[in-house]
Amino acid sequence: MMVLAWDVMLPLGILAARFLKIPRPKLWPGQLDSKLWWRSHIVLQCSGVIVMTAGVSMVLGHGYSETLLVSLHRSTGWCLVFAGWLQIFGGLLRGTKGGPTAARLRGDHYDMTRRRVIFEYVHKLVGWLTITLVLVATTIGLFIVDAPRWMWITLAIWWIGLIAGFLGLQRAGCCFDTYEAIWGPNPVHPGNARVPIGWGVRRIGHTACISSREAHHGSHPTGMQDE
Repeated sequence: MMVLAWDVMLPLGILAARFLKIPRPKLWPGQLDSKLWWRSHIVLQCSGVIVMTAGVSMVLGHGYSETLLVSLHRSTGWCLVFAGWLQIFGGLLRGTKGGPTAARLRGDHYDMTRRRVIFEYVHKLVGWLTITLVLVATTIGLFIVDAPRWMWITLAIWWIGLIAGFLGLQRAGCCFDTYEAIWGPNPVHPGNARVPIGWGVRRIGHTACISSREAHHGSHPTGMQDE
């Protein structure tokens, strides 16, 4: 259950949040605020944490000989349990959304308040750190239980596939800025004046978006746009 949670469900949830912000770029910014990434992320992460917790409950009180590897596995495991629930409860503290399509324009996310900025930095940092700990905990766990060769091979192939998929999507420019994906590139939106939070995050920008549309639709000899 721990492998299902930490090696399958939660990494897939991270990929969904990173690369499904604009699932159909050709329709953006005509179609904004796709909920695909949000729903996928929420379902996978919450389900993963629940499965993880169920797995932890099964091993409580069933420890055996204390070795360095067992101690390290236990320590990393409890760090992951704490990080998993921290992400869940931290998400509840992310603040209000706001924006032109909401009942109230003002909101922590739309205005990118200090509360929202802190949340995004912490949420993303903890997320990346947990992935590193997952690889450590999984490897040590396989050693401790003297896992059969097929299990090593299966998990190795799975993680190679995850990493290859991540690199491919990142190289293809599929990691879009959350703020811009939701409200578009217009500089009238206050969050577009900020640098995107996180590494490798792509922001198209208002000028680039207009230039792209001009190149697609063409322009009149007078310089007027076909709009």
